[in-house]
Formats: sequence, C-alpha cells, structure tokens
Amino acid sequence: MAMNILLDSVILIDHLNGISGATNYLKAVRGRSAVSVITRAEVLAGFGETEVPGAVQLLDCFLTLAIDRDVADLAATLRRARRWKLPDAFQAALAKRYGLTLATRNRRDFPPDRFDFVQVPYSV
Repeated sequence: MAMNILLDSVILIDHLNGISGATNYLKAVRGRSAVSVITRAEVLAGFGETEVPGAVQLLDCFLTLAIDRDVADLAATLRRARRWKLPDAFQAALAKRYGLTLATRNRRDFPPDRFDFVQVPYSV
C-alpha cells in the first residue's frame, strides 16, 4: 500500500487524549501514513515526561519525513503567499512535495474547500 497521508499533530494528540474519531482514523490509515519532523516535535513538546514514552511509541509507528532544502524553500514560498505560520507552511510543503493528503482538524488555516490536498477526517 502506498504512502498517501501526512498526519498533522492534532490527529495524534487527539488519539493520545482518547478521542475515538482520531483512533478510528489512525486505524483506517495504518501503513499508509507518515508524520513530519514538525509533527513529531509538536507532539513530544505537548506532553509531560511521564507521557513521552507513549507518544514516542505512537510516533515510531509512522515514517518520519525530514525537511530538506527544497521543502524549506517551498515552505517559505507558501508562508509568504498564504501568510501561514511556519510550521503550517512546512506541513503544506511536505504534503505537496510528496503528493500526500494532509490530515488535520485545522480548518482555520487549512479549509478543505480551498485546498485540495487537505482532509478533515473527523470532528470533535
């Protein structure tokens, strides 16, 4: 099965916080989803020391996409054009670079009706 989903941090955080929509979604896209280094850092930064091992175990289930020069340049272009925060611009750049769908609940910055690479897989 081909990799086709880039998971935004909110999806993983929701799962770790017991949101069933996130858990069900992660089960459905298992084996075909990745996270970015941005997502990894955001997830790990959001938990205390006692929760970090569980978060690491979850994150290690996914391919982690790094940021290279081409992705950084595209993120800068997207940030200027869309006025996104830099982490959001990196997420969009990685999704575009690898032809992935960005799975997020961030409708404010990534309204799926405006961006064809965005999917909002569940609501809370």
